[in-house]
Amino acid sequence: MGAIEDTRKVLQDFPAPELRSITSRLDALESKVDDNERRAERRQVIDLNPIQQRLARLESKETAHQ
Repeated sequence: MGAIEDTRKVLQDFPAPELRSITSRLDALESKVDDNERRAERRQVIDLNPIQQRLARLESKETAHQ
């Protein structure tokens, strides 16, 4: 039983901190990706504003001609 417990201790002492480090790095990376996706979505919304304005002008002109 001593060998099994020694092996378990070695596995807990060495890989566990590395896994925590990897997990925190992945969390940070996911956060950055989420931020970039949000920025891209905001840019799309901003880019739609001029199109919506042009459409509104065209619709008002069409209504005026009818």
